[in-house]
Amino acid sequence: MVPDEVLDAAPGDRARAAAEALGDGELTAWCADLLARRADWGDPAQPDIGWVGGRQSRSWGSPERLVPDTAYWVRVWAARTLLYVWDPLRLADVVTALDDPAWRVREMCCKVAARWEVAEAAAPCLHLAADETPRVRCAAIRVIGAVGEVEHASSIRAVLDDEDEAVRDAAERALAQLEVRLDRSLRP
Repeated sequence: MVPDEVLDAAPGDRARAAAEALGDGELTAWCADLLARRADWGDPAQPDIGWVGGRQSRSWGSPERLVPDTAYWVRVWAARTLLYVWDPLRLADVVTALDDPAWRVREMCCKVAARWEVAEAAAPCLHLAADETPRVRCAAIRVIGAVGEVEHASSIRAVLDDEDEAVRDAAERALAQLEVRLDRSLRP
């Protein structure tokens, strides 16, 4: 049983509590397995740390309540945990999950890739810069700003006139970040 103070904590604190309980390696391996669907939430052979959604959402986060329409939340929380507890051995699963059918999973994997500067995520994020969901486009553009190269600047410039203001703002910031990182102007 997970103490209420852990369940009520912020996601980063819950992730660190899980890492303390399981060890970084076991936690990140489990999260990668959940993300890649090699493991199932609620499997008795897997850890039971109860972090999915916190106490406020125990009703939907419990394994018996997850249905096909909400099962993607396990992958979202697995990726979210990797924002706070990281092992570079898990980057392939994060990059692969950038193609997840659930937009929230794609978005969270972009956040992980940007946070840990996963260079391997740049190419998939070029495609996600045109994702149908604005939040995914924003997150993908941030990845390109964090790890992209000169040849990726055109993908950022292409969304400077996106219909969504948040995407346009993310593109401006990403282009500026790319210019600082690469020490050159990338604007026409």
